[in-house]
Amino acid sequence: MLPLPLLPSPVGFGTIYVRVGNAVEPVVTTPARRRSGPEVLTVLLAIFLGLLVGAGAFAVFLHEATVGIWDKVATRISGRTLAFNVSQPTVVDRIQRLERLETVTYTMDKVVEGERTNEILPDFLVGDKLLLSVHGQAIGGVDLSELKSSDVAVNGKAVHVRLPEAQIFVCALDNGKTKVYSRSTGLFVPADPDLESEVRAKAEQQLRDSALGAGILDTAHKNAASTLTTLLLNLGFEQVQVD
Repeated sequence: MLPLPLLPSPVGFGTIYVRVGNAVEPVVTTPARRRSGPEVLTVLLAIFLGLLVGAGAFAVFLHEATVGIWDKVATRISGRTLAFNVSQPTVVDRIQRLERLETVTYTMDKVVEGERTNEILPDFLVGDKLLLSVHGQAIGGVDLSELKSSDVAVNGKAVHVRLPEAQIFVCALDNGKTKVYSRSTGLFVPADPDLESEVRAKAEQQLRDSALGAGILDTAHKNAASTLTTLLLNLGFEQVQVD
């Protein structure tokens, strides 16, 4: 038997010859598909960009994590040691920026009385009586713009601050909620136009006295000290004394 002619294999295919008896039979096989050059470059580029983004995010975390537990985590990961350098002028400036720190509000609701009387004639003839239902607020706090450089002492990570005296910033009636409860005038006299103004002034003074009696200044000082302590701890101080 004459051998069969060998035919060329199609492009991209391999040819295996198998002998059957005296004849050689070609068997065509399909090779595994290989990745093209552009596909490999795309995969490598994606991996590179992923690593780049991850490194950038990690760098931002280490730079921004400077407070609280995140600072501790970043320090443990990177092995860094942060230098603490908060000077006395910086502390004074940060505190003074708070300016009028309002820390407590005292509210009063009551009825205040005012009247005109005569020592000889009875009230139903010449008297003038007014009852005023008042609502007012007294707001206390500390004016930190009055803080002096000598009031702040910095020693390493310890700081001592002496606050200015607490004061009442606002003591006023709410005109929208303050109104005349009742008014009675004698038969022989007209209503005194100044009586209501005098009663309002009297109510404001009572509001101030009540707020002071309730300890508004002491509360304002304590609340301001608490706020300032939190601020200084966030600046990195480990020992804070505010009085």
